[in-house]
Parts: sequence; structure tokens; C-alpha cells
Amino acid sequence: MTAQLNPRGDVAVLVPAAGAGVRLGPGRPKALRLLAGEPLLVHAVRRLAAAASVHTIVVAAPAAEVAGVRELLAPVAPVIVVPGGAERQASVAAALAAVPAGPTIILVHDAARALTPPELVESVAAAVRDGRAAVIPVLPVVDTIKEVDADEVVLGTVDRAALRAVQTPQGFRRSVLTAAHAAAGDPLTDDAGLVEKQGVAVSCVPGSEYALKITRPFDLALAEHLLAADG
Repeated sequence: MTAQLNPRGDVAVLVPAAGAGVRLGPGRPKALRLLAGEPLLVHAVRRLAAAASVHTIVVAAPAAEVAGVRELLAPVAPVIVVPGGAERQASVAAALAAVPAGPTIILVHDAARALTPPELVESVAAAVRDGRAAVIPVLPVVDTIKEVDADEVVLGTVDRAALRAVQTPQGFRRSVLTAAHAAAGDPLTDDAGLVEKQGVAVSCVPGSEYALKITRPFDLALAEHLLAADG
């Protein structure tokens, strides 16, 4: 099977999926934990593949699981699977290096956001296509946010009106993300942070409640509920 989805698509999606997921408790690597009987990674890739403009999906899997992940995803969608690194940033760089010629838009997506709808994938890609160098999906922060010191004493209340919770997929012009990784220093938690360090403006589009990140057992239970509610 060729590792290509829509031959006319202009989007490649990188899925770093090599993390252990210790906050989910002991078990398999996080992306391979089960949600409604299927690994998180299967749910995520299925939804990415349903986005019409996606040409290529590259998954960075745990080094010991590459063959198994390739076999797992073969019935779901054509994908490229490469060994990931010890840090998320290294996994993204490995996946980026495996993207074939053609796609000019690169999205980076967390496998842990397994229920992200294809419509959000298209929204982020469209914003890059329309001329933005870097795009992130966001949601307003609804909780009151306190700044505290090392002793958990409140220093003050942060104005949440200017705060946003960031989701994935994050989208970039291919040249922008490639340059940011080439210049990367200390690992950061997201690729938008790398791009920001290069002085590139990062734009926001509305995110989705379904793009929640499955990090803790409660998140897994919530995702199970959402799947059941959607039938």
C-alpha cells in the first residue's frame, strides 16, 4: 500500500507517538492505550485520514514498536512509521524528515487528542493555506487562574481574558517548521514555541472541545463517554 492518502492534497500530518504516558498509569506507551477497544493512535489516525486535504501521515512510534505500529495502522490508513526519539521534539523532527516532496503545509498532532474532528484539521490547514505562517487551534480559558509561589501561596490572579488553551493539530508552512527545527535548542512542549523563538507570528483559530488531550485516567473516561454519546 502506498503511504499516500489524497494525491492532490497539500498537507502532511506528523504524529509524535513515542511517549510513555506515565500520568495514565503503568502500561503500554500512551498512544497504544485502549479507548473503546482501540488504541488512541488508531482513533487519531482514522480522523486525520478523513480530512480531505491530507496527503501524508507520518507517525513517530516507540523504537521497539515500529513494526507493530505499522501493522496496526495498515487497515486504518496508509501511513509512514518512523522511530521516535526520547523527547517529543526529536520525534517531530524524525517525522518531518520522512515527509516526501509535495506537501507544503505541515500539521503536528498529538496522538493523545484522539477524538479531534477532521473539520478542525481542515480549519488549521486552510488558515495556513490562506497565508499564515503558523496556526494553532485554541479554546478560551474558563477557570480562574492563580499565580503561586514555591510554597503554593497565591501571588496574584491572572487575567484570563487574554489566555488561551492550546490544542493540536498545529499548522505551519513547511519551510517555517523546517527552519525552526534546524535552529532548535532546548526541547519545548510544542512546535509553535519553536516557531515563536524564530520571531514568526503564530495565529489562532477556534479549537474543538473534542480535541481534548487524554493525559489522565479521567480524560480516558471522558473520551469513552463522548464516543458512546456519539454512537
